[in-house]
Amino acid sequence: MISIAEQIAKELNVSPVQINAAITLLDDGATVPFIARYRKEATQGLDDNHLRHLNQRLTYIRDLNDRRNVILKNIEEQGKLTPALSDALNQADNKTRLEDLYLPFRPKRRTKGQIAIEAGIEPLANKLYNDWRLVPEAEATAFINNDAGFSDEKEVLDGAMSILIERFAEDANLLQKLRNHLLKQAHLTSKVVKAKTQEAAKYKDYFEHSERLKSVPSHRMLAMLRGRAEGFLKLAINVDPQQETSSYSSAEQLITEHFNLRLTGQACAEFLTKVVHNAWKTKLSVSLETELIGNLREQAEVEAIKVFSTNLSDLLMAAPAGPKVTLGLDPGLRTGCKIAVVDATGKLLHTTTIFPHAPQNHWDKSVRTLTNLCQQHKVELIAIGNGTASRESDKLAAEVITSLDKLKPNKVIVSEAGASVYSASEFAAKEFPDLDVSIRGAVSIARRLQDPLAELVKIDPKAIGVGQYQHDVSQSQLSKTLDEVIEDCVNSVGVDLNSASVALLTRVSGLTKTMAHNVVDFRDEHGRFNNRQELKKVARLGPKAFEQAAGFLRIANGNNPLDQSGVHPETYPVVEKIIAQLNASVSDLLTNSEQLSNVNIAEVVTDEFGEVTVKDIIKELEKPGRDPRPEFKTATFKEGVNTINDLEVGMILEGVISNVANFGAFVDLGVHQDGLVHISSLTNKFVSDPREVVKAGDIVKVKVTEVDPQRKRISLTMRLDDTIEQSQASKKQADRKPEHKAEHRNNKPNYAKKEQRTHKPKEANNAVMGNAFADAFAKLKK
Repeated sequence: MISIAEQIAKELNVSPVQINAAITLLDDGATVPFIARYRKEATQGLDDNHLRHLNQRLTYIRDLNDRRNVILKNIEEQGKLTPALSDALNQADNKTRLEDLYLPFRPKRRTKGQIAIEAGIEPLANKLYNDWRLVPEAEATAFINNDAGFSDEKEVLDGAMSILIERFAEDANLLQKLRNHLLKQAHLTSKVVKAKTQEAAKYKDYFEHSERLKSVPSHRMLAMLRGRAEGFLKLAINVDPQQETSSYSSAEQLITEHFNLRLTGQACAEFLTKVVHNAWKTKLSVSLETELIGNLREQAEVEAIKVFSTNLSDLLMAAPAGPKVTLGLDPGLRTGCKIAVVDATGKLLHTTTIFPHAPQNHWDKSVRTLTNLCQQHKVELIAIGNGTASRESDKLAAEVITSLDKLKPNKVIVSEAGASVYSASEFAAKEFPDLDVSIRGAVSIARRLQDPLAELVKIDPKAIGVGQYQHDVSQSQLSKTLDEVIEDCVNSVGVDLNSASVALLTRVSGLTKTMAHNVVDFRDEHGRFNNRQELKKVARLGPKAFEQAAGFLRIANGNNPLDQSGVHPETYPVVEKIIAQLNASVSDLLTNSEQLSNVNIAEVVTDEFGEVTVKDIIKELEKPGRDPRPEFKTATFKEGVNTINDLEVGMILEGVISNVANFGAFVDLGVHQDGLVHISSLTNKFVSDPREVVKAGDIVKVKVTEVDPQRKRISLTMRLDDTIEQSQASKKQADRKPEHKAEHRNNKPNYAKKEQRTHKPKEANNAVMGNAFADAFAKLKK
């Protein structure tokens, strides 16, 4: 067996030395962000992607080895562990192969085969298997055992058959061959439960559905599994989709070849052929179908979680508007628009409710109220939630801006997904105990424009609405993955120690929720932190937690200018050597980074911190506390286009990518209904993944190619030079491509109706169809 480090190193195409160093650090309690940022010297530059994969594989391989040891011990205790079996178990590189080898030795309930063995029929089974010239009925006579329940030749032969069937079904090498065979050519089929045809109408595209097992996309797999779970669909694996009338399957042929059964016309041929047939039909096909559909589920879940995590990362890393006084406007009709003004740090200054829309129609009064608030608090930004009445409220904000003489704020429509989750959360209740729940939503909308990352970490990521079939996947794995995404994003940006919330601090490397609460309590009691060393005074924040967290926590205007940078306190002595070499101060370096090009790195390195670390320090000093997020930009929605009924084919509009799935991208046009750009319409060249072209939060220009207000469908293209006819032709061409055909088949876009003003996470209707446009609403699952 090769070592764990060697195995993972081969997978990542790096050296075992790097992997061993990373494993040592992880085992010692270091976090992935800390290792990726501050232990490059040890790992020779492994990034967070390498480290996440390493951590996952390390857990899997260790679990595999633990299971291997249990199996070896168990078989040895049975007295059946041979050198060949031991070698095969030690060479097994995955859990499936390991369990296949263990299958014959696994404790099991008393089977027909075991009963036959106890009755002394196994020698007959061996004779018939080894000598095909024997006449089964004649040989069976000698094995009749009335006391054991085998009173005639037929019962004896049935017992011999059971023994061979179980032996065939427990052959690890045969299982591996059959598994590979099915993955290569079998189809997954879906059929409606006949008695529920009318109830299952939402799954109509799966009533008679078949596609190659190895190429079922994740969103369709999850849709079919949901249909099965609801009792509407039956799923099965068809090993020979092209041989509908054949009674002898290719799987049975493979079994025959595996055991070298050259059966032509021998006396025992019919008996052994029946053994093969029954072994496949009653044992192997059943177990492999269960296993492979289970594997498809796992793969679909992994892909769905990957889609969610990528979109979440893009959303969290969206450009912040920055520390500006912001007015949050949470639109509404009957219940009015909730208003909250926050200062540049997010502190709540003022709240109110206005009723500009029907049925009250207090438009002029609302304009005056907003104008006064903008003047009083010197508002720089107006954040408008994208729910019901958002475009009407956008028009209201435009009139307010026009009425202002001096400081004219910018208005931005902001996604309000998850705002109600924050509003009703324990965190919001502690932050604003006396504030109405609906007003808290307006505060969240304002703050998420200022800093999406700092605000969205307060919300369960599953409520943000950028997932795909998220309730159909493993919730524990989804939560774990999304937590890792948030951790990476937060630590990539860094956190202001003197303004960060408990929710944000909890995501900092090395800090637990208790530590985060203690940091805020310490800050409330003793005032702002003036340097990073004061962190050591916080209760339960020990040396290890300080080491992991300090570099990601920033202090502006503190005692030490380095505390506002990403330079870790442990390397401050290195900076002091740089200062001495350049004969400058820290402040000089941070304001005039050109001097850093003159550093003689060889004179600065130490035994503990080598060239890689020194170069990282210099890079950080050149742009201290730099924000990796892009520059803030906003989309401009077209005036007069407020609902889907205002759209016309051929219109070119600006919008925001709200979600990205494997089959295309959704675009918010400001009409309360996202449009879909199919993967074939994203660009003029072929792409296999929409994320090669767009990501959540991008501002794009699109052309409307189809509008169906009745069914809430909007089809878009980013190929602006194409005519409508060319756009339709490109979709037809995509239908002919294997990688696009499955998603684009049969139907035009089909969208769920966007929810009406509840702040709940977006929810698709239940119409799950076998094409990209219907399955598209996976992204709208809660």
